[in-house]
Amino acid sequence: MLKHKNRRNFLKAAGLTMALPLADGLAQSNNKSQSTSSNYNSSAGGTSSLMKLTKVTPYVIRTNAPHWGGGTWFFVRLETNTGLVGWGETAILGALNGLQKSYQTLINEVFSYYLEGKNPIDREALYQKMVKGMTHQHADYVTMGIISAFDVALWDIVGKHFNTPVYNLLGGRVRDRIRTYTYIYNTATMGEAAEVIGDWTSRPEQVAKNAVRLVNEGFTALKFDPTPQRRDGGNTAPPWELSMVEYDHAERAVSTLREAIGNRADILIGTHGQITPSAAKRLAARIEKYDPLWMEEPCPPRNFKEMGEIARSTTIPIATGERLVSMFEFQNLFAEGACAFAQPDLGSCGGITACKKIATLAEANYVLMAPHVWGGPIITAAAMQICANVPNFLVQESIYKSGGFFDEIVAEPFIWENGDLIVTDRPGIGIALDECKLEKFKV
Repeated sequence: MLKHKNRRNFLKAAGLTMALPLADGLAQSNNKSQSTSSNYNSSAGGTSSLMKLTKVTPYVIRTNAPHWGGGTWFFVRLETNTGLVGWGETAILGALNGLQKSYQTLINEVFSYYLEGKNPIDREALYQKMVKGMTHQHADYVTMGIISAFDVALWDIVGKHFNTPVYNLLGGRVRDRIRTYTYIYNTATMGEAAEVIGDWTSRPEQVAKNAVRLVNEGFTALKFDPTPQRRDGGNTAPPWELSMVEYDHAERAVSTLREAIGNRADILIGTHGQITPSAAKRLAARIEKYDPLWMEEPCPPRNFKEMGEIARSTTIPIATGERLVSMFEFQNLFAEGACAFAQPDLGSCGGITACKKIATLAEANYVLMAPHVWGGPIITAAAMQICANVPNFLVQESIYKSGGFFDEIVAEPFIWENGDLIVTDRPGIGIALDECKLEKFKV
């Protein structure tokens, strides 16, 4: 009787409508194939209805140089009365700079008010409860970053409860390798942001040299920003016009890069929403002959009509979405025909719950998914669960090879091979953080 009940709970949690014998087959397959360790705290035999959330621990850590992926990362650790642990991450660029203590307070208060004592299996209801209560139908970047962290942690717990990867709860695995792209870093010097951006905006030959090294390592897509990300030391608010010198440099940089790597890899143009729509059109006209895979955030992201106008003015596909939240903003984007590639970030868009819905909307609009990653290993792992599952996948961002500082804090590393992250059968999101290691880097 208990076994029968657990099967039905699995079906409820997974959102599946398959017959029970098929669920038995999946469970038998999982029991044979899962390679789990104590770090993942799997407990497939637990009683779902009795599981409750009991504790939250926020972590704010400072990364080591070169700080690729950001200088400060924000994590959430959820615990249940059954001993399971789930990890989430808030990734909202620099929006929490100077607010580290406030973040920790907010995480504790949100947990106490919305989640404590609740069953993590009810993650759709909990997601809706947080969104309704914390946004009142007007979702914002910071709030959705908080919700995203909790949502990913809930999915992580449920996967571990059923001893299966999250992608199985989403409908199963479509692919076992996730194509990745990286920024064009100088991996010889391991330079920090100032050096990297200096190369992009003033040293085309160095960018080309760095790119060839990355292609030789296996990457098939590389991104860089050939125009400055800031004006007047950050005092000028975007958007702005580019100078003729900046247009000329951008064209020369893209030309030099294409000549160096040929057709061995796609070129991705980052612009970070800092230029006007008219400047974006002029820039696209300069570089489209070098056939970039995309032009990213060619204007500030929230004017969907203008983004659509840019998309229709060039043959370069538009990618955007890293600063959009919820399926509603993405629906407005798609309705304007404003992008070919959607870039939700699992640490800000609303987590796995929202991202799956965004992917479905994208599929209906013939838009491919290219999840954004600028942060730590938890959003990387959560994005992999989406990418493994959805049919309309293009590429996932990776902080170089998802190693480096990641390996300083994870219990078990990612597997990166010949340009791809390898999908594993680890339960939950497939990555856990080592709390002892985290303590060394706490702010």
